[in-house]
Amino acid sequence: QLLSHHSTPAKFLPPAMIKKLHLDTNAKVARTPEAEREMILAFTPALELLQHAGKLGVLLLQLSPAFSPRKHELNELEHLLELTRKFRVAVELRNRNWAEGEQLERTIEFFHEWNAIFVNVDAPRENHFTIMPSDIDAITNRDVAYLRLHGRNAEGYLTGRTVAARFNYNYSAAEIAEVAERTQKLAREAKEVHVVFNNNARDYAPHAALRLRKALGQLVASPPQTGELF
Repeated sequence: QLLSHHSTPAKFLPPAMIKKLHLDTNAKVARTPEAEREMILAFTPALELLQHAGKLGVLLLQLSPAFSPRKHELNELEHLLELTRKFRVAVELRNRNWAEGEQLERTIEFFHEWNAIFVNVDAPRENHFTIMPSDIDAITNRDVAYLRLHGRNAEGYLTGRTVAARFNYNYSAAEIAEVAERTQKLAREAKEVHVVFNNNARDYAPHAALRLRKALGQLVASPPQTGELF
């Protein structure tokens, strides 16, 4: 939460780290360069182990919708991107204003400058400030393209009180074909394409991933779908 510009209660952090950081009057951690550095240092040893074992793909930084161009600048991310240069970092902006009009060009330029991976999305087709447009296929790092699929359930996305409710969506066969085509388009310009399904109600995400692999010729058959678990 701290790295993604969310309000972060101190109780979410290790006690040893809390002693080093400044807390505001609500016992929440103030987001400062020092706080970012301490957080990255805490995770770096584990990340390096995965990296050396060839098991670390991409670090995903999903920003708060409150991180908007009306109140913030992209250069506020520079310190964090500098701290994580040894890793491949994908950044998911979640405020639509970063991707509209002339701002989109400036946004993509910033990602190129830092070799950061822009997270493309598939999301509900709603013009709401918390929903990024689904018609952007940006490749800002030639090694990796990133596509994250949130489903297309507009009502759930905007009003759901739980993660499962917000992303409660089962992609149809036709929609999986669209995703496959989009994936192939990205693959023509990037060495790797990471496609991540975030429609995490029931078992929709793993089954969508299996169907996508089948559509891409990577998998022959999918296992039977299970019923409601809870």
